[in-house]
Amino acid sequence: MRVLGIDPGLRNLGWGVIDVAGSRLTHVANGICHSQSGDLAPRLLTLHEQLTEVVRRYAPDTAAVELTFVNKDGVATLKLGQARGIALLVPAQAGLTVGEYAPNAVKKTVVGVGHAAKAQIDHMVRLHLPGVDVAGPDAADALAVAICHAHHMQSAGRFEAALARATAGGGR
Repeated sequence: MRVLGIDPGLRNLGWGVIDVAGSRLTHVANGICHSQSGDLAPRLLTLHEQLTEVVRRYAPDTAAVELTFVNKDGVATLKLGQARGIALLVPAQAGLTVGEYAPNAVKKTVVGVGHAAKAQIDHMVRLHLPGVDVAGPDAADALAVAICHAHHMQSAGRFEAALARATAGGGR
């Protein structure tokens, strides 16, 4: 299974692609979609075009996006939410299911604690994906989102398999 992780941002939208085979995770690619300062609509269009190319090029099977946190600056939060809309729209347009994870859930899955620093996330991403050349903090965060989604999908698969076994075995 190929997983696309996305860390939404209006200026820098991080993305990371991993392959998952059982419990083995393999790095495929990562990068950052950039938009320039200026009017919002062209910036969103630029992010849409770049992320669409990532999806076209790497053909993921599923995607995951980090949830937006609310901060004190309402205007900044709204703009980030619009970039997050692009991060949700592009995979949906490609017919992918899209998981959404809170930042603390991603950190807990990848690092082991819900309030990890960026440096800890980067370090753990490199441990999960040996030899990876990370394009920057936004790409590291996106790879962490992909790793989180892979782990949650594996857990859900184990749960469904156990449920199927229990149902087939007369509810044991």
